[in-house]
Amino acid sequence: MDTSELQRIKQRYNIVGNSDGLNRALDVALQVAPTDLSVLIIGESGVGKEIIPRVIHDQSPRRREKYFAINCGAIPEGTIDGELFGHEKGSFTGAIGESEGYFGIANKGTIFLDEVGELPLATQARLLRVLETGEYIRVGGTQIRKTDVRIVAATNINMQKAITEGRFREDLYYRLNTIPIQMPPLRDRGQDIILLFKLFAMQMAEKNRMPKIVLTPEAQQLMLSYKWPGNVRQLKNITEQMSVLSEKREIDLDTLRRYIPQDPESMQLATIANNNGQHSYESEREMLYKILYELRGNITDLRKEMNGIRQQLNEARALSGAQGFSNTPYLTHPNDEQRQSSSNPIATVTTIHNTQPQNIEEAVAEEISEAETLNLNSLERQMLVKALERNGGSRKKAAAELGISERTLYRRIKEYGLV
Repeated sequence: MDTSELQRIKQRYNIVGNSDGLNRALDVALQVAPTDLSVLIIGESGVGKEIIPRVIHDQSPRRREKYFAINCGAIPEGTIDGELFGHEKGSFTGAIGESEGYFGIANKGTIFLDEVGELPLATQARLLRVLETGEYIRVGGTQIRKTDVRIVAATNINMQKAITEGRFREDLYYRLNTIPIQMPPLRDRGQDIILLFKLFAMQMAEKNRMPKIVLTPEAQQLMLSYKWPGNVRQLKNITEQMSVLSEKREIDLDTLRRYIPQDPESMQLATIANNNGQHSYESEREMLYKILYELRGNITDLRKEMNGIRQQLNEARALSGAQGFSNTPYLTHPNDEQRQSSSNPIATVTTIHNTQPQNIEEAVAEEISEAETLNLNSLERQMLVKALERNGGSRKKAAAELGISERTLYRRIKEYGLV
């Protein structure tokens, strides 16, 4: 590691800090810059990952060519392919002309794909082809085009977890991760926190022409012990807030506590291994709980459906007593057979039913025990009474509802003493 070269790079790009993690990341970037290898920058949100691809491009043979920084998470899924690879005229609504796309315009240059983990799977397949062959096809086109672009990508998600969940292609990950660069979180940078605070405080004072704020030793200790889930971005925001809102120019411990959240939510990358290097099964356990919960819900729904089917069979069996589907001889009168066969197609089944013993009653018998079987005569009488009540005593309407003739209905009424 060339210390003088690192200091020169830090001064040129206004990079503040001397932590080992930061120096290591810059050193790897300088070593890989002269090559055309793909680079994947890994780090939490707000750690300053966007500095590394700029350093790589400026120190590479492509430094005189174009450099594009693209936030993959900010482009809608429906248009991202056209943005990256271009499109033909009329390939989609609003495509009034041709577009080269970033890979066409940045030929011979460098493209920085920030938040690459947010790319749709279809776009990942296109990107993999560019990395492997340098070829791509515009949206709506058929002609294969060539491009010579160096790709530097960055992500703040756990890529191994994304691969396991099917959200990111494993082959693309290994193509991008030829040279990995790990950007350290702010909480691991030690005294860099104080140096960054001084830089942001000085910038605010010069920009807004106000006295610069400083930290007491106790406040500095709180700064160093805080987790900083938002990393450098959060530190800058808090420094700017205190510069504007605090009446004191010397920030003590009590003043600092008013601006730093006491119980911040963790925004660290999801990890696969614990501190002992052993696999953590918390995610798997949560998935199993979810599957078991959904399975229990499915069983409950299935039980409800079975109860509904049982009820429908009961109703169908009960209705068959009124419509002539039973083997009981008086349910269908011989004089009504011709009329029912022409006006009520259900009655036509009676002839078949009388010759074939397989009927609804037998189907119900498989589901309901013999002890639960209701008396058909009593059930038919109840259905006649309910049909007459629902139709205001109108025998014509009641007969139509039951699917029998008025003559048959009148005879049943007399038999059951409902006159």
